[in-house]
Amino acid sequence: MITAIVALFYVGGIVAAIHAVMTVRTAQGAVAWSVSLVTMPFVALPAYLVLGRSKFEGITAAYDQSQDKIDELVKQFRQNMDPWVIPAGDDPSMYRSVRKLAEMEMTHGNRAELLINGDSTFSSILDGVARANHYVLFQFYMFHDDKLGRQVQEALIERAKAGVRVYVLYDEIGSHGLPDTYVEKLRAAGAEVSSFKPTQGSRNRFQLNFRNHRKMVVVDGITGWVGGHNVGDEYMGRDPDFSPWRDTHVRLDGPVVQQLQAVILSDWYWATRELPELNWQPQAAEGADVKAMIVPFAPSSRFETAGLFFVTALNSAKKRIWLSAPYFVPDEAILKALQLAALRGVDVRIITTGKPDSWPVYLAAFKYIDYLRDLGIKFYSYQPGFLHEKVSLVDDEFATVGTPNFDNRSFRLNFEVTSLIVDKAFASEMEKMFEEDFAHAVIIDPAELDKKPFWWHLAVNLSRLAAPIL
Repeated sequence: MITAIVALFYVGGIVAAIHAVMTVRTAQGAVAWSVSLVTMPFVALPAYLVLGRSKFEGITAAYDQSQDKIDELVKQFRQNMDPWVIPAGDDPSMYRSVRKLAEMEMTHGNRAELLINGDSTFSSILDGVARANHYVLFQFYMFHDDKLGRQVQEALIERAKAGVRVYVLYDEIGSHGLPDTYVEKLRAAGAEVSSFKPTQGSRNRFQLNFRNHRKMVVVDGITGWVGGHNVGDEYMGRDPDFSPWRDTHVRLDGPVVQQLQAVILSDWYWATRELPELNWQPQAAEGADVKAMIVPFAPSSRFETAGLFFVTALNSAKKRIWLSAPYFVPDEAILKALQLAALRGVDVRIITTGKPDSWPVYLAAFKYIDYLRDLGIKFYSYQPGFLHEKVSLVDDEFATVGTPNFDNRSFRLNFEVTSLIVDKAFASEMEKMFEEDFAHAVIIDPAELDKKPFWWHLAVNLSRLAAPIL
């Protein structure tokens, strides 16, 4: 019996090694997996089954189940959006590539309101939910059954009991501690609730790498919210270990909300195979004409959309790149884009957290900070509390507020989304926000890092080795 089990592991290791050689994205990764699978199958084979894939499969097959209805929805969506689309020739060439990556268009007729920290974010979201007349789409990576979680729950239950359709979607890993009673109470009030179900399908059954990290809300197809916050008391600054929590969301009004709605609907369909009736008539924001678009990123895409999006943005910069990156573990392409930007005289500033919630990710960042030394790039360590926002500002009008971190997980493994806002007034608000954050941070001097003890440098380098799965 034991001999048969050993033989099975070795045969499985060889088969998996062949699969790794044929499918793993980088040569280094293929070598590492194939060698370990052949030499240490008892450890490597289970790890490969759980962590070995970077492409999420099954989306196409799922859509095939409702192909006619989905095709009709897409056709209707594009026709209704046409009057609000900005022609490709009216924008810099950068937006042309972003359009193709996002399969979305830049739109006008929008309003964007910057929401700084938890009080302003959830005050805006809960006020919007209370005003819902027809439906609420409420999707977050993480729900907690705490003070904020129950406040959200009560707001959604109130709308559901008032006859408003409520759809709630969460990620199993992000919300792993959410009790069944929380979900059951929502359902009892008439809300429809589902987890994202990333392990649906035979090819995904053992995969734990894929997560839906999106945080989005849409009310009646007219107003939307997207950003870095999750539903938990720490995001309101109530966790003494990480407070004050620093995060950013954006409220959107206008045709761009239809794009955000389309992203939520695609996630809901994957989880439930249902296509609820929604409002697909774009409505311009009164008294505003901001250019904006939604850019979704997914491990099911043909291209590594998040990485390509940020490389494109960095390479387009002429004056400034300011980034907030709580988890700064970039890949080679991002590193080179940052190097080139610094070499051509762009003002590159990157602010990261000074209070880590994950020591391996926190330590790994210092390897990349050292790699980018002596180029004039300024690194800041935010001091008051945990910095979690995922925002960027390029030059004087290009801004992003969304969910992706600057790490391998967001670039290749997570479902993410960001808003791209092209507006000088909004960029000016972002500039003031960044300057306030810089004022509450200290400069990270790579020369000072050289003085750290050997054990610290060893920990940094070991953490960097784990960067692909952090």
